[in-house]
Parts: sequence; structure tokens; C-alpha cells
Amino acid sequence: MTLTKRIIPCLDVANGRVVKGLHFSSIKDAGDPVLLAEKYSKEGADELIFLDITASQEHRETIKTLVSKVAKVIDIPFTVGGGVKTLQHARDILLSGADKVAINTGAVKNPEVITELMELFGKQCVVVAIDAKRNYNLEKGKNTYSEGDKKFWFEVFIYGGKKGTGLDAVDWAKNVEKLGAGEILLTSIDMDGTKDGYDTLLTKEIVNKVSIPVIASGGCGKPEHMVDIFKMSDVDAALAASIFHYETHSVNRVKEFLKKGGIPVRL
Repeated sequence: MTLTKRIIPCLDVANGRVVKGLHFSSIKDAGDPVLLAEKYSKEGADELIFLDITASQEHRETIKTLVSKVAKVIDIPFTVGGGVKTLQHARDILLSGADKVAINTGAVKNPEVITELMELFGKQCVVVAIDAKRNYNLEKGKNTYSEGDKKFWFEVFIYGGKKGTGLDAVDWAKNVEKLGAGEILLTSIDMDGTKDGYDTLLTKEIVNKVSIPVIASGGCGKPEHMVDIFKMSDVDAALAASIFHYETHSVNRVKEFLKKGGIPVRL
């Protein structure tokens, strides 16, 4: 039996509103998270991801009241991230109605928390978000790639893409799998908000090095980009924001397009 590919709208939330940016900055308003969540659930989204994108840099927890309002209007799996550092943060998010917890900055700062979350809540609840960007300053021991005459490696960023870590994204992905992550949410900062398509190289590299599911994120501007990433890599799911928020495409229409393109999806 062929496993169907998942289509996941993403709500990047700041100050209680859904926002969209370019390369993790130039943020603009995209609507009400509760209304959008309800709409996507009704349109046939497979899952929903809610990221409180300023929680880590503002050193605060995810807005739990908003999480529970969203949880009440949807009937699909729901992942929430933003500012998660401790088991208590994660527990609060799950008790607010989330099915999974996404952790990025907190996992880089304290990798053991991945194992603790997995032991307490089960692997299926633990999503490690990896925000990665090309770094052209070559360093020994990094997985290097070339495009044209440019050589680079993929660096992990934290605090909503604001701070480099020196961690190699491919090595970090392998490490989070070992530590107990059940899934990776992989976002290309280079492609984020460009609407030019996903970062195929980055996605393929990580998918090929881990055996847990990977969600591709960053750069989707049209349904063709989803077809491309599914055909060019063995990624499990594609996440998108702009194409859904601004009513360019509805989730069900995108899925119909994918099905016609030979991608197995649940309609």
C-alpha cells in the first residue's frame, strides 16, 4: 500500500495574528488563526502546524489560550511550537489541545530534552523543527555541497532564524533522530517566503540521512512546487503558508492537482 503524502498548512503566529514573511523577516499580516485553522480543517488539510514565531526570542511560552481556541475548531492532527524549552511547556501545549509539540531553539540549547519528551509523551508527539540556511564560509567537518562554482554547507539557525548555531543541519538531523524525535519539520530560510519552490537539495539530503518522517517547508508558491518536491525527494509531507492564507489556492484544490500529477494524497 502506498503511503499518502500529507499537505500541511502552517500558521506562523505573532501577537495573536497569522503573519507571513520573507527569509524569516519583513513580516505582514495574514489573518485570524482560529478562522484560518477552521477553514483549512474543513478544506481537507491532513494536519495543521501552529508556530508562535516570536516566543523564543521574546523568552516566553507559546500563547496557550490561542492554541486551545484553534484546537476546538479543527478535527485534524495539530502540532504546536514556539518557545518550548521544558517538559512543563510541552505538557501545557498538549493539554491545550495540541497532538504534537515542535521544538527548535530549546532542543539545540538542551538536546536531552528531546529524549525526555519522547520518554514522557511518546515519539509520535515530538517534532524537531530545523531551520537551515546555506553558509558559504567553508569549515572542516561540515557536509559541503556545490551549486555552480559556489560551495556551502547548511547551518542550523535558532531564535526564529535570527541566530546561527554552527551546527551542520544534516548532522543535527541525524542526531535528533537518535535522541528520539518522531518527525522533522525542515524549513529552508533561503527559500522561505520566496514562492520559488522548496530547497530540493537540502530536503533530499536530510530525507536520505534519516528514517523518521520529514516535512518540507519554505518556498512553496504554487501546487507545482509540491509536485516537484514529492517527485524529487522522498519527503513525507509538504508544508505551505502563503498559497493558502491569501486564498490563491484552497487545500482541496491543491490536493486534486497533486493527485492528477501522480502524487498519492488523501482526498
